[in-house]
Amino acid sequence: MIAWFQYVEIAVAVGAGLFALVLGFAGRKPSDYTLGATALLEVLLVVQVVISIVAPLAGNPPTGDLLEFWIYLVSAVLLPPAAVIWALVDRGRWSTAVLGVACLAIAVMVYRMGQIWFVQVA
Repeated sequence: MIAWFQYVEIAVAVGAGLFALVLGFAGRKPSDYTLGATALLEVLLVVQVVISIVAPLAGNPPTGDLLEFWIYLVSAVLLPPAAVIWALVDRGRWSTAVLGVACLAIAVMVYRMGQIWFVQVA
């Protein structure tokens, strides 16, 4: 894991989450903006998967439990497609809020992945 990339992911996730929540509570249906922000977050998570595969090979192993890290990462990668499918099927204002909650949940998960990778003491 790369620390600055983790912060970029968290910033994008929080920004997309707050944006979608505000629009959802304002009664707006899912739009290209909310779906696009969630898709951007998914792209960043896929890049994180590649980084997480390459980093230990380059001498940057996690300090915590590798299984726990990968469970968080796989779960985070699965959240945006599930939220987008919900938004496309429901097309209501609450589906926009679901996009926001999913993005905020991903922000928390990426933060926790950073703790597992960098902060654990053996």
